[in-house]
Amino acid sequence: MSMTTHERPGVYSSYEASTLVTGNEGAKVVGLAVLSEEGTPGTAVLVTSYSQAAEEFGSEDKAAVLARTILENGAAGVAVVPVANETKTDYQAAFTALQGVEAVKIVVCDSTETEIQQALRDHVQQASQLRLERIGVVEGAKGETVTNLVQRAAGLNSERVVLAAPGQDTEGLLAAAVAGAIAGETDPAVPLGGTRLAGTEVTGRYGDNDLDLLIRGGVTAVEESGGAVTVTRGVTTRTKTGDAADSTWRELTTILIVDEVIPGIRDALRSRFQRSKNTEQTRGAIRSQVVLELEDRVSREIITGYDQVSAQPLESDPTVCLVEFSFTVAHGLNQIWLTAHITV
Repeated sequence: MSMTTHERPGVYSSYEASTLVTGNEGAKVVGLAVLSEEGTPGTAVLVTSYSQAAEEFGSEDKAAVLARTILENGAAGVAVVPVANETKTDYQAAFTALQGVEAVKIVVCDSTETEIQQALRDHVQQASQLRLERIGVVEGAKGETVTNLVQRAAGLNSERVVLAAPGQDTEGLLAAAVAGAIAGETDPAVPLGGTRLAGTEVTGRYGDNDLDLLIRGGVTAVEESGGAVTVTRGVTTRTKTGDAADSTWRELTTILIVDEVIPGIRDALRSRFQRSKNTEQTRGAIRSQVVLELEDRVSREIITGYDQVSAQPLESDPTVCLVEFSFTVAHGLNQIWLTAHITV
């Protein structure tokens, strides 16, 4: 705002009001592949506030709307990649662009097309294999039945993909809110259930039986509670290993803990043991560092314990130090059961 100037000595002022939405310091960055009429398709733009997104894409553009929702729900920033057409090829190009943004830990796309959501699943799995651990978030179509949602989740079947429901009028809005909430939580062991979501609304209600089917089927449902939209329970779409039912990776916190522990130890060893000798003394120091990192996670209640920490030279290659350990993840508190014994 321009300041009106006068010749009289004194102190002058002006003010302006705006809705300020900025990233949450200490949270994670979300990658967003979204249909947009603005920006350069296939090029990532990092924004840390809604004003930046509005300036880059226009306040009414879908890219700015979803970026705002992600930031409102707790993300540190959003790497936005505009998509020109809703085709698998165009979205794959967007995912490839996000591959180069190392800070991205959660990836969300606005499409409800099954093959595009599966392309996102393939992206987060490939990125994780390249030590860029990521979680993908998508949503079901508006009005989609419980049966179809469970089938959609089965088609994704990945511990690295979250499917949110029910779908919104603006495709991708619920996925953006859930992605922002995941990014904003700094403790991976805290369950997503009960988290309030900003910038979205419930377009349908699920009964208890439907919720049971959705949660067991790998769908993260949201509901309205006390006038606010909240996550019922955060789960992944991984419900099977092969053809056998498998609930090992159902809780979202499990993969989030793994993605905190393993990369954390990896980064600690990388920073401390560059240009080191593969000697007994060095291996002892490596083992001690791993124990130190695991103890830190125990004290923060991210894991409940660990065991069998070893550091040995690899028999087939004496330049390699093989580090092995096991740990137990901390479980979130989803339910409290009361049993009352009454005397009359």
